Amino acid sequence: MTFYSFARFIVSVALKPLYRIKVVGEENIPKDGPVLLCSNHIDNLDPPVVGITSPRTVHFMAKEEVFRVPILKTILPKLHAFPVKRGMSDREALRTAIKVLKEGHLLGLFPEGTRSKTGELQKGLAGAGFFALRSEAVVVPCAIIGPYKAFQPLKVVYGKPIDFAEYRKEKVSAEEATLIIMNSIKELLEKNK
Repeated sequence: MTFYSFARFIVSVALKPLYRIKVVGEENIPKDGPVLLCSNHIDNLDPPVVGITSPRTVHFMAKEEVFRVPILKTILPKLHAFPVKRGMSDREALRTAIKVLKEGHLLGLFPEGTRSKTGELQKGLAGAGFFALRSEAVVVPCAIIGPYKAFQPLKVVYGKPIDFAEYRKEKVSAEEATLIIMNSIKELLEKNK
């Protein structure tokens, strides 16, 4: 058993009964090939919740600050997370993310860049669109529908994959591609409330 599988099991045992997590649409995540999984962001627990509900290993881009916490600095790389400097163009993080996708893995992103304090979907950052356009990945939108309150249902909805091949041909901008992704997350949120 890998460290990732072990951690996933422990976190599942802790979180699934506490938040009565219901998963919808996990069959929408392709079994193999590059996938860019884009979710709304309402709580610090979103990454582990996506990690335990996705049928595939998720490689997360996480804010650099969490890698400064001594125990997390050791654990996060074993969980396939890598750091990103927020608020600036982090070339190393961009390269790592593209490499993850080129190797056929699943990259998990929160395009809003930070948690929404109101729970409402915020504007997405261009990075999500950049990865969708610069890789061969399909995009799977995800909606986490809270609240994170003990013993109250939490729903994780995975939408149908979006093939960006046509958008790549049309040479849409990263901003336009991000808007397409955010609209698909918004649709999931509205349909599943």
